[in-house]
Amino acid sequence: MLAKIRCCINMACMKSHPIKHFVLLPICMAVLLTAHAGAQEETLTLAYGTMCESIENFHPVFPAVVFPLSKEEIICFTTFDPVPERTHIFHNWYKRDRLVSRAKLTLQPPKWSSFSSMQLRNADKGPWRVDITDINDNILQTLRFSISD
Repeated sequence: MLAKIRCCINMACMKSHPIKHFVLLPICMAVLLTAHAGAQEETLTLAYGTMCESIENFHPVFPAVVFPLSKEEIICFTTFDPVPERTHIFHNWYKRDRLVSRAKLTLQPPKWSSFSSMQLRNADKGPWRVDITDINDNILQTLRFSISD
């Protein structure tokens, strides 16, 4: 689209008749403004987030919201699409609104999946959440779950 716009403006400059300048320039400007309005900048988008028991072939296995203590490990799995540029996100693990762990994860374009995990102990029973945040600490999603006997 920009090549067409440049061509239109160059044609207007090459013509010596002032009326053609007057007619072509507003048309070129309208095309430029329409093209700019239609072009949207890609932003980092969390496409999918879940808590699960394991990961196989880069996919979460047995997603759930209640996990038995006998599982010994739980995983926070996230997929981002698109990822416009290399960046970092965080998995912030909270037990009863107290931050327990913060995992910094790197994302690469054009799309990326990542995960963090936690080993379960007897003291971990109860309500939990993972806040998935971007580099500016904006919460992209909150995943709530519980650990039980």
